[in-house]
Amino acid sequence: MTGRVTEGSPAAGTLAEVNGLTVGPAAGGPPILRDASLSVQAGQVLGVVGRSGSGKSSLAHGLLGHVRPGLEVRAGTVRVAGLDPFDRGDARRLRGKAVSFLGQDPASSLNPALRIGAQITEAVRLRATAAGRESIRAWVEELLESVRLPADRNFRRRLPRELSGGQAQRVALALALAGRPGLLVLDEPTSGLDPVLAAGMRDLLAEKLRDGDRAALLVSHDPAWLGSVSDDVICLEGGRIVGRGTPAAPPPGACSRSGPPGKAPRTSAAEPAIAGGLVVRGLCAVHGRSAVLHDLSLTVPASSCTAVVGASGSGKTTLARCLAGLHPKTAGTVEWRGDGTPRGRGAPVQLVAQDARGALNPRESVAAALTRPLRGVGGRSARDASDEAARLLRLVGLEENVLGRRPGELSGGQRQRVALARTLAAGPRVLVCDEVTSALDPETAGRVLDLLDELRQKLGLTVVMVTHHLAAAASRADQVVVVDGGRIVEAGPADRVLVRPQHAVTRELLAHESATVHRQAGPKFPVR
Repeated sequence: MTGRVTEGSPAAGTLAEVNGLTVGPAAGGPPILRDASLSVQAGQVLGVVGRSGSGKSSLAHGLLGHVRPGLEVRAGTVRVAGLDPFDRGDARRLRGKAVSFLGQDPASSLNPALRIGAQITEAVRLRATAAGRESIRAWVEELLESVRLPADRNFRRRLPRELSGGQAQRVALALALAGRPGLLVLDEPTSGLDPVLAAGMRDLLAEKLRDGDRAALLVSHDPAWLGSVSDDVICLEGGRIVGRGTPAAPPPGACSRSGPPGKAPRTSAAEPAIAGGLVVRGLCAVHGRSAVLHDLSLTVPASSCTAVVGASGSGKTTLARCLAGLHPKTAGTVEWRGDGTPRGRGAPVQLVAQDARGALNPRESVAAALTRPLRGVGGRSARDASDEAARLLRLVGLEENVLGRRPGELSGGQRQRVALARTLAAGPRVLVCDEVTSALDPETAGRVLDLLDELRQKLGLTVVMVTHHLAAAASRADQVVVVDGGRIVEAGPADRVLVRPQHAVTRELLAHESATVHRQAGPKFPVR
């Protein structure tokens, strides 16, 4: 790490200090984090707000001495408890003990092959080497109960795949707390959860942040939640810290933008009925021995948008994967009835996954990610594939200079657009979009949804939008399907389902969505 100081400790009462941290692509190009400086005091909660791609995650990861693949530290120093997290020896003494991390994706924290009790036991044993077996087991049970999870043997023996999204995130929090760290780094810890689970997770985290002298750096797209739990807030824009202050009513032009205004709900009469579409009849699916989908039937008219909504664990993602042929069905049929529009050589139904980072090879350039399906499925020459890759990037609103970059050098919104361009390379007729905006800030999410609308109109695509954000469903979908416990509990035109809901599950989701919207209209942060 350039510019590292060999000696020195933070000022009295300062738990973490960042001075002039600059991070950029290792291959060259503009930095994504520029000359960032901040300090976190013992017991302080420092909020970080900004759009996708503003450098928030790079700043958070810097406190653990980590940079994403393809990036490098160009200048600056970082100190946590007087140690340098970019030094291997210091990092071993810091991580999981003085500082712990909780991100938006619990899958990155949990070993899929180990039972959760074993994972938490291992984390405790590594941090309390002198503790006996009974003390460690009691500590594990205490950790599970502290994050509002069962501590009995049956629950401890579950594998991560047997947990809901909310349970997995709570187990990841228990792992982060196992070493009783003085500093928690929380990077969008609720963005991948449905409104019901997100509300519960926010309450739990607020409780943990009030607990003793623990400090935290909290990155979030939710300015109102930051305002309710943070002592101070910084705002990032274009990789720079452009605002600092305490939670307060904003002056005109304050740094927290909620994005473009939402569109009015569509009505079922907005577009004429079109022949053809995606027809699902009696669909059933299992995970292991557990039934996940039960006799689902629905029809998605060609060139329309259907939103599939429901709580975490309701079966939405399994349904999406079954539609794309990526999860085996035990019964039922999924059929695309052509509308006469020409398509490519790939499967007519293609999935755009929630985790664009996981969907793209971190060692592969954007050019390679796009040209491979074009040459393999489309049968194009190398030159034609390169030209088509550039056209697809323009179609999704990206410049050609992105072709030479790797996924780690892109912002979240850019990665999602690249993943969408790669899906379009197969020439599909149906896009199944699984929570494609859950990890994005409201403004970037709005742009991605606008892009999907544009592609639907330009290319005649049919869109199935799996989401837990009912506002997105209201503004983009022609019809809404509500899933609970692997069954469709309500379906119909968007204006009817979301304005006059008939089922209790739909009403509960709407109530939590309304509470979220009310919070986001609350206090924001002044630039100082």
